Amino acid sequence: MMDTNINSVISVRNLTMGWPGKVLLENVSFDIYEKQIVFIMGGSGCGKSTLMKTIIGLNPPMAGDILIRGKSIIDSGKEIPEIQRSLGIMYQSGALFGSLTVLENVRFPLDQFSKLPLEARNLTAQMLLNAMEMPGSANLTPGELSGGMIKRAGIARALSLGATILLLDEPSAGLDPITAANLDQTIRKLRDNLGATFVIVSHELKSIFRIADRCIMLDPKTRSIIADGAPNDLQKNSPNPWVRQFFNAQPDAE
Repeated sequence: MMDTNINSVISVRNLTMGWPGKVLLENVSFDIYEKQIVFIMGGSGCGKSTLMKTIIGLNPPMAGDILIRGKSIIDSGKEIPEIQRSLGIMYQSGALFGSLTVLENVRFPLDQFSKLPLEARNLTAQMLLNAMEMPGSANLTPGELSGGMIKRAGIARALSLGATILLLDEPSAGLDPITAANLDQTIRKLRDNLGATFVIVSHELKSIFRIADRCIMLDPKTRSIIADGAPNDLQKNSPNPWVRQFFNAQPDAE
């Protein structure tokens, strides 16, 4: 099955997902377009992280399909690993290997999937660390990094195989405001300079208003998308009062 919209890099089609006895999303469809920064949001238990795992092919859906640049990550058989390698993933904790240096962590996907000589792999990893503004960190271990640097190293590793679609799980979680703002700025630079598309799971409103082109909000009650649009527009004009309350960070009425 091929997607006819050449600008759509991720196409979710009639997706139902969850596990036996629990449906999180039902018959959901949306597209994510090239060079967008899209935030996936929603209340607790709505399936944000599960959706990300489903997009990258780790969580089989109950029904529906997901196309990555027109190729199904569900039904493409032997092509699925290649499709998965076209996606870059950064988990909330960074998921770095504590026994490896930062350079070795960033180089790890190249070690596993590339036939490049070691010198070229090291050069690629160092270039990515430089792009993430971590030029002096190559020989450090993850235990010597700050929280923000761990996130940056995780993004550098996600880029190591040349992915231009990046999925980030809570990149700003646990960071101080300045570090979070600097990371947001770096994400925007990667989008602008590399033409990368970002799908970000996060509730950090400051980050959302700084860099999001679009927000997709999931609703656990209806198991569907409750809002989809630019954050400023949803904040002011959403017909759903809960969405406006969320984007305005307002407490419940007493």
